[in-house]
Amino acid sequence: MKIIRDYHFVKPEDQGATAAIGNFDGVHLGHQSVIKLAKSALPDAPLGIVTFEPHPRAYFTPDTAPFRLMSQTARTSQLEKLGVNNLYELPFNAEMATLSPREFAERIICEGLGLSHIVIGADFSFGNKRAGSANNLVGFGAEMGFGVTIAPLLEQSVATISSTAIRQTLTDGRPQEAAEMLGHWHRIEGPVIAGEQRGRTLGYPTANMSIDGLLPPAFGVYAVLVDVLDGPHQGQFHGVSSLGKRPMFGENHPNLETFLFNFSGDLYGSCLSIALVEYLREEEKFQGLEALVKQMDSDSARAQCIWLHYEQSY
Repeated sequence: MKIIRDYHFVKPEDQGATAAIGNFDGVHLGHQSVIKLAKSALPDAPLGIVTFEPHPRAYFTPDTAPFRLMSQTARTSQLEKLGVNNLYELPFNAEMATLSPREFAERIICEGLGLSHIVIGADFSFGNKRAGSANNLVGFGAEMGFGVTIAPLLEQSVATISSTAIRQTLTDGRPQEAAEMLGHWHRIEGPVIAGEQRGRTLGYPTANMSIDGLLPPAFGVYAVLVDVLDGPHQGQFHGVSSLGKRPMFGENHPNLETFLFNFSGDLYGSCLSIALVEYLREEEKFQGLEALVKQMDSDSARAQCIWLHYEQSY
């Protein structure tokens, strides 16, 4: 998959794509349906995604609490799995923010990227102050020579599938409901970083990861599926994770600590993808280390029982 970050210098061979436009945070089922529509619109054309970094919401409100479901790297990986050929990952900056709807259509879609067809959601808005609507873009396409498909919002039972709805389920500690809307487990990806190594003294060595910049799901303990993405221990493992501030040991910066079942080895520097499968309990502060280890034993046993009921992963 090619990643193109400057619409001013797009090679001729990277133009002519059929592309879906949006932020694609989480790459959920709604996003996936939009991508399928883009592919079916022009099956013989390269399949593209037009997205933005940073997320426009982060650009306009830089002090807002972390809200992203996945990192830039994780999104790229997920889009590649869906068969995307060209990822147009455009910088969202002052220039982009001040483009009028017409300028966006003309400079970005038509002249810069040279797209043949685009697919957008029914709630898509664009241009300075979000002044442009999906119907405006249909009109620009007819005028400038690119096709436009408006994808309906995808619903599941009574809820519309959206990144906002998924964020709420994760904040509430309902990862299985999030997975139903995502079409895959919600994952936290990143390198293993140095921790305080308390876990190994308790018989539970953990792989520690940062969650900085990401929406923090409900703090607590989860049954997880672990993919070691690189290094000598590459593979898939079951495990149990503690997500949060570790109140047993004072006030700490939130992170993710994962114990892998049936594993022995050094994971420092390796990139892991941790799928949150089931929420087991909230964070707790115990009376002592003995009580903590007893609860960790219980958490691990429960997580292993859960995996007996999951023959198929997302």
